[in-house]
Amino acid sequence: MSISANAQIHPSAVIEQGATIGDGCIVGPFCVIGPRVTLADAVELKSHVVISGITRVGSGTIVFPFTCLGEIPQDLKFKGEETRLEIGARNRIRENVTMNTGTDGGGGVTRVGDDGLFMAGCHVAHDCQIGDRVIMVNNSALAGHCVVGDDVIIGGLSGVHQWVRIGKGAIIGAVTMVTNDVIPHGLVQGPRGTLDGLNLVGLKRKGVSRADITALRAAYQMLAQGEGTFQDRARRLNEETDSAYVREVTAFVMGATDRSFLTPD
Repeated sequence: MSISANAQIHPSAVIEQGATIGDGCIVGPFCVIGPRVTLADAVELKSHVVISGITRVGSGTIVFPFTCLGEIPQDLKFKGEETRLEIGARNRIRENVTMNTGTDGGGGVTRVGDDGLFMAGCHVAHDCQIGDRVIMVNNSALAGHCVVGDDVIIGGLSGVHQWVRIGKGAIIGAVTMVTNDVIPHGLVQGPRGTLDGLNLVGLKRKGVSRADITALRAAYQMLAQGEGTFQDRARRLNEETDSAYVREVTAFVMGATDRSFLTPD
């Protein structure tokens, strides 16, 4: 066990032999920390937090009550193999969130990037790969093997099917079921999610230039109405565009996937 001398540990917390607690950590009442858990510097666990498995929580992350991190996957194929959960820096993980470790079949690790906000009741399943600055709103859920790019927002009570990829900067509306891949900067909404445009609000908030937004709008129209298959249109776009944002979209469409795509209506 390695506990920094300046960590603040509540007397009721249980820290098992072998855990590592970094400088400036705060471990609140009735928390339970497993023997293979590492808390980087300045992690704060409010109270009643359970962290188990081979789990690393990045510096400056705050975890709120009744959250469970690093438990085994909800996957009947899991047979007790050693897998991990890696959570980045400065995340805000709110009440009753669950994040599971990976599986051998999915690469063995679930990863969460930096600066995310995971609101109350969210679930991150085994082998998910989540980028930076992702927001998951209350009671949204990612099934196994999902890939979520940077700056994605997933609305409340939404569910994402296993193996789905959500591209950088996309936004998913509330109470939406996402069954196929979502292009970068796409806007998806509806009970059975459909691609319904671009995340223009998000692009403007990020300060993306008017020229790039115009290029993305034109690219969206070509993907919606051009000749050939969806991938054929993306290949032509990739050859014709000078916009880095459009190339993000075309690279995503031409990339490897286990699902089909939500395509423009």
